[in-house]
Amino acid sequence: MTKGPLRLLVLTVLFGGGLIAGLLVTRAEVPGPAEEPDTAEALQVAERVRVEVLNGGGTPGVARAATDVLRDAGFDVVAFQNAQNFADRPSVVIDRVGRPALARRVAGALGLETVESEPDSTRLLEVTVILGTDWAPPVEAPPPAPARPWWDPRGYIPWLRR
Repeated sequence: MTKGPLRLLVLTVLFGGGLIAGLLVTRAEVPGPAEEPDTAEALQVAERVRVEVLNGGGTPGVARAATDVLRDAGFDVVAFQNAQNFADRPSVVIDRVGRPALARRVAGALGLETVESEPDSTRLLEVTVILGTDWAPPVEAPPPAPARPWWDPRGYIPWLRR
């Protein structure tokens, strides 16, 4: 055998071996399918809970504030509006699908304790919140005072500070 075909054979064997080794390494590094949560609690946390919020106490803007709180907590608020009538009654969270654990999660996010179960298959949601006169939106902390820039002399000279 001459040098030309021998070199070609060696190169082919080396290239083929490298190709096979590369495929084996690549296949070993491919991650498998994502693991599914196996506990009922983990499944429940990831579940989409549709909520409607009704202002039953008459305080302006309270349904919108509760909507913001619930959306920040990961709930899907599909409607917020005034209740059919206003009354001086406590707030209540109503389970609409026969799963009171969902209603308790919503109640916990709003800091409410009263949870009732009134399944209603005509509604396309899991939970109804009727806010009474006892619920108030959470108080937001005032924004911090802006820091003075480094070049402002009032930060360095005491008699210029206000």
